[in-house]
Amino acid sequence: MSYQVLARKWRPRTFASLVGQEHVVRALTHALTEGRLHHAYLLTGTRGVGKTTLARILAKALNCETGVSATPCGACAACGEIDAGRFVDLLEVDAATNTRVDEMRQLLENAVYAPTRGRFKVYVIDEVHMLSTSAFNAMLKTLEEPPAHVKFILATTDPQKIPVTVLSRCLQFNLKQMTPPLIAAHLKHILDVEAIGADLGALNLLARSAAGSMRDALSLLDQAIAHGAGRVEEAQVREMLGAVDLDHLFTIVDALLAGDAEALLRVADAMTARSLSFDAALQEMASLLTRLQIAQLAPQSIADDTPERERLLALADRFDPEFVQLAYQIAVHGRKELPLAPDEQAGFVMTLLRLHAFRPLDDDSRANAVGVGTGVRETRGVPPKADGVRLPATPMGERAATPARAAERKPVAGVDASQQSVALAPGSIATVSLSSRNETVASDWHTILSELKLTGMARELGQHCALRDRSADDRGEGRFVLRLSPVHRPLLIKAAQDKLQQALTDYFRKPVSLAIELDAAAGDTPAAAMRRDRQARMDQAVASVEKDSFVREVIEIFDATLIESSIQPV
Repeated sequence: MSYQVLARKWRPRTFASLVGQEHVVRALTHALTEGRLHHAYLLTGTRGVGKTTLARILAKALNCETGVSATPCGACAACGEIDAGRFVDLLEVDAATNTRVDEMRQLLENAVYAPTRGRFKVYVIDEVHMLSTSAFNAMLKTLEEPPAHVKFILATTDPQKIPVTVLSRCLQFNLKQMTPPLIAAHLKHILDVEAIGADLGALNLLARSAAGSMRDALSLLDQAIAHGAGRVEEAQVREMLGAVDLDHLFTIVDALLAGDAEALLRVADAMTARSLSFDAALQEMASLLTRLQIAQLAPQSIADDTPERERLLALADRFDPEFVQLAYQIAVHGRKELPLAPDEQAGFVMTLLRLHAFRPLDDDSRANAVGVGTGVRETRGVPPKADGVRLPATPMGERAATPARAAERKPVAGVDASQQSVALAPGSIATVSLSSRNETVASDWHTILSELKLTGMARELGQHCALRDRSADDRGEGRFVLRLSPVHRPLLIKAAQDKLQQALTDYFRKPVSLAIELDAAAGDTPAAAMRRDRQARMDQAVASVEKDSFVREVIEIFDATLIESSIQPV
């Protein structure tokens, strides 16, 4: 007896055995039970989710010799012939090869004749979106008012290409892609019945590779059984699929923690030697980082039977969630950039080195790479002095103070040097001066405001204020008192004040309180200075145009007038 592939052998023959489409099964079951049968059904979904299978089961439910029901017997002649694909009143049409209007007309002309064997004549038109516009138009009338003995079941992977005139005449059911856990569970059930041993990790790999298609999963399972000589083992399945071993990914993560760039390159070379897919590697890396982030933020969501659960929880304590998010973005973008790289290995290597550049730093690495952001959660100490300045162990996302930057800083006017210490993250120590960028900038409100990079109302508020006073208390916290003309009172809204105060706090790297007073004599504001500068440039431009010999000659000859509003300063 010839071998029958698993995808055909395990094709569902009843609604109860259909996997993953409970919402469609429920609707059809209720319709068959209550006798509310529509004349046209449209089944949509990607390949391998059960569209044709569902159409055949529905045809059996309509033509079973025991009567119309949601549970066809499967033993009568009609059910047997439908399962075997030779039932004369079940017409399966491939629209991809029968696209012309003449073929559709010939098909519909036979619809008026009564069924030969069954209760209903069932037309199953697969890939119906491939029909031509004329073919669709030819079937509209029949599809809307078919004979009582005719049922249409249309199936398509691309419902967007079907005319709305056809969609409005059908009951539409969208079949979902199947989840990897659901596919893996079904594969395990099949292998248990077939008495074939299998590793759970191998089934999970097959389920993910199937991309939501049960037929693809069964085809891959057939291949895995042949590859493993009757047994489905994870190592062999990885080799068959070209999938990346999780050990490679964990080696990459460990190398990031160790700051070992050579280890990252060795992983890339090992993958090249095994002809593994770098695209799949970055996909698996993004998946691993997703599980790592879940282990950090919702560890109870990691199932106890997850094979890598302990390794994930151990790594979760060594990384900041922010770094995991960054690494995820690097992996995703690195995968998108693979087609643009000189070759896939080069693109993969550059992605690994990009991860290395933003890696978590230990104390020794941080001492040698001052200014690089770190993703390590705990600050274990302080790097040694450099040029007489002790530098803080900077958490990820904060800019470390380099010796050169620290040397450029000068004390804030009016603040004792002993009070100029920065409030750092717990566990870190620093004696870096917390003055502004320099004395000149600190005393110039116009320059400070230009460096704050404000937008919107906060920027307008700052530009119409003048600095009246600036001081610092005993704790080194700064205080700014600004003046605002009553004419600009509408700018004095809380959101703008809060944003301006936060910008000052970020700029000086210390708490800053802000007070704004209404004063008619507000003084020289950045907005007034900008107006003066703009007017000066305009006057200079007008004067330059008036002095031009050609312009003077035109004015004298034609008694012309110079329109100053048309002049724009360069």
